[in-house]
Amino acid sequence: MPFNVSLSGLNAAASDLEVTSNNIANVNTTGFKQSRAEFADLFSVSSQDVSTTAIGNGVRVAAVSQQFGQGNIEYTNNSLDLALSGKGFFTVRSGSGLAYTRAGAFSPDRNGYVVNPQGERLQVYPPTASGGFDISALTDLQLITSQSAPKASTNAQLQLNLPADATPPVTAPFDPTDPTSFNQSTAFTVYDSLGATHTGTLYFVKNAAVNTWDTYLYLDGNAAGPSQQVVFSQNGALQSPAGGKLAFPPQVVNAGAQPLALTLDFGSATQYGNAFSVTGIQQDGYATGRLSGIEVGADGVVSARFSNGQSSALGQVALATFADPQALQQLGNTSWGETFQSGQAVRGTAGSGNLGEIQSGALEASNVDLTAELVNMIKAQRNYQANAQMISTDDKITQTVINIHN
Repeated sequence: MPFNVSLSGLNAAASDLEVTSNNIANVNTTGFKQSRAEFADLFSVSSQDVSTTAIGNGVRVAAVSQQFGQGNIEYTNNSLDLALSGKGFFTVRSGSGLAYTRAGAFSPDRNGYVVNPQGERLQVYPPTASGGFDISALTDLQLITSQSAPKASTNAQLQLNLPADATPPVTAPFDPTDPTSFNQSTAFTVYDSLGATHTGTLYFVKNAAVNTWDTYLYLDGNAAGPSQQVVFSQNGALQSPAGGKLAFPPQVVNAGAQPLALTLDFGSATQYGNAFSVTGIQQDGYATGRLSGIEVGADGVVSARFSNGQSSALGQVALATFADPQALQQLGNTSWGETFQSGQAVRGTAGSGNLGEIQSGALEASNVDLTAELVNMIKAQRNYQANAQMISTDDKITQTVINIHN
């Protein structure tokens, strides 16, 4: 019996060393979660054995439990490197089905799908037409490779001041090529429906009527309809047109594009002092855009950023948590699979419920404490040596008994 007890101790110490060795080997593995060997004693009790002096039968490995504590966050320069701060797992898909991982080292493959080093595709909730995300469905995250469509300019908001002491020009009628026929002018860029740029020029001619200006709009040097009047009050605030908007008729600026119809918003225009100034002209059009970068927010929303200043939501990273994560099946490559004991995956988004937040441009390091593992290695080694010494002692006792009988 002592041999069997000591042998069980040897096996338990060897298992402890294996667990410790595996933890140390993965000290630099992204998203790795350390394990802990847990032991239980062996004790045989029959229905007739009620003795309080019974001796145990040794030890066994009761479980090797995973410790899902938070690892350190290490920052990188890759926006598709994702780290989870808090509970949860990233969801990835391969030919074998869904898997769950804390290792967020992702990159695009040749088809634009965002994958981990094993080629498993990151799962997201797809965007909806209303601007939200469909959390009832999972889809592979794929980066947009096409260009962002242009938008024709339709509105331009003007922040400018016209001089209150201006007088009508010395030359009449108005001629855009003759500076003496207008008081002030300013130019700005607009876009047609194909994304081509055009120059819009505004000319301001002081009318003989008090506080009244004639406004001319030219697109690429061509008149965009007749002039329209802007009238200010005696306090210098805009009085007319009502609502501050002047709508000019559509103009053909590109044979292949739709006619360009501009509405100018003078709501912020003033007539003060004796100086002309333009502090800003904002128009709502933009050119064709090329993909310039990918951004991932703390809520897991993945957005494509384009060179024309626009952005497009590609999806929201799908996270999952489990009632008993220690019961997840280890699949290797720092990923886990769902089991009956772990419970079904409870899905959600970063920052919702008890799920953690996502840090873009960062990775979660292994949560192995190397110092603690080295100490545990020494303890397991001592346990192994002690049990081996116990077997040696048992052997000597047995040899003594044999010699007595001889």
